[in-house]
Amino acid sequence: MSRPSRLTMLATLGMLAAAPAGAGAQSVPDAASAGAYRQQFLSDLDSIQVKFLALAEAIPADKYSWRPAAGVRSVGEVFKHVAGEYYTYTPASFGAPRSPLIPRTREGFAAFEAASSKDEALKQLREGFAFAKQSIGALDPASLAGTKKIFGGDHTIIETASGAAADLHEHLGQLIAYARMIGVVPPWSK
Repeated sequence: MSRPSRLTMLATLGMLAAAPAGAGAQSVPDAASAGAYRQQFLSDLDSIQVKFLALAEAIPADKYSWRPAAGVRSVGEVFKHVAGEYYTYTPASFGAPRSPLIPRTREGFAAFEAASSKDEALKQLREGFAFAKQSIGALDPASLAGTKKIFGGDHTIIETASGAAADLHEHLGQLIAYARMIGVVPPWSK
């Protein structure tokens, strides 16, 4: 996970931890509310995936290596980063196992992102999304209730999954900015 992504997640968790005791107690889900939250999350995941795919299709293949500055991810690398999060961070935010496709090392994630052609990015966006949906959907709602050890601490799925959702939306905004900079209008904005 990149430094900005970790900061977003930590900020989200920090805000939740700083909430008044009564507010925190209300955010610990029982099985029914955890199941409802999961459905809302998966619905949001569906809608953001439509936008990621539409944007990935709209950007020409020869622009996938474009980057706004040295040292930052290219268009293709950002799409692959999102796919990587579908395989790892997104299911883990619900306590589901991450995919073994991407090694648990910085180098493993970087190698996954480096293969960033348009065809590869589209393939992994689709397959990573399917992995995340299946992994999260297969969880027993009772296992989502209360708090559990996720990301090294006791958290609710509302805390951790909200961080994952915020991070994915941040990357969508990043890709919209990239697209505009290379003259591509997001298809849903036309």
